[in-house]
Amino acid sequence: MTVRVGTYNLHGLRDSVPALARVIADARADVLCVQEAPRFLRWRARRAALAAASGLSVATPGRVGGVAVLVGPRARVLHAETRRLRAFLGLERRALAVAVVQAEGARLAVGSLHLDLHDAARMRHAVEAVALMEDVAARHGAAVVLAGDVNEHPHRPAWRYLAGRLADCYAVAPEGDGLTFPAGKPSARIDGVFAARGTHVVSCGGVRAASADLTGASDHLPVVAELRVGH
Repeated sequence: MTVRVGTYNLHGLRDSVPALARVIADARADVLCVQEAPRFLRWRARRAALAAASGLSVATPGRVGGVAVLVGPRARVLHAETRRLRAFLGLERRALAVAVVQAEGARLAVGSLHLDLHDAARMRHAVEAVALMEDVAARHGAAVVLAGDVNEHPHRPAWRYLAGRLADCYAVAPEGDGLTFPAGKPSARIDGVFAARGTHVVSCGGVRAASADLTGASDHLPVVAELRVGH
């Protein structure tokens, strides 16, 4: 059996929330990494309401960085945490949300990451996130899956670092054109799912959902990877 792990920048729920919930439901993800989740007024309730409307639940604590991991009914959460990444003066505080889950016989350490537009911060946080993920995975006997909004193209340094330490799932088993931004007229692949090298990537691509929902839900498009871990 396979496990579906996705990533989706929610644009702060500033667009159509009903459309967003429908797209997330259509993704059929066992684990979904989200970025730009609500982090101010009523942030817990708004995250929980969106997850429930999509058939998921919120796995990770904390609001820093607007990152979270949501899980479906097939995934059992064994451990969850949110770790602050190094602060850069004048830049938004970034974080890594991590959930260790058991799903379909596989144990995964799944991290949600939203990298900065600033080159040095983006690279530093990519390195920091991989190290944190490897530590969590080792402590829990899990395979690493790191996903999120990388905020740069695949030929750039931070993406190349992530793809060097982990497998860029779309590059391994692509479905569709892979473009994720902007949702209305996508021209760039800046969102990705990266998995441990021992993981078999069955497929990776976009979500089959109504085009009006995809363009109305967020300024990003979601990415979902279908993974097989172990035998």
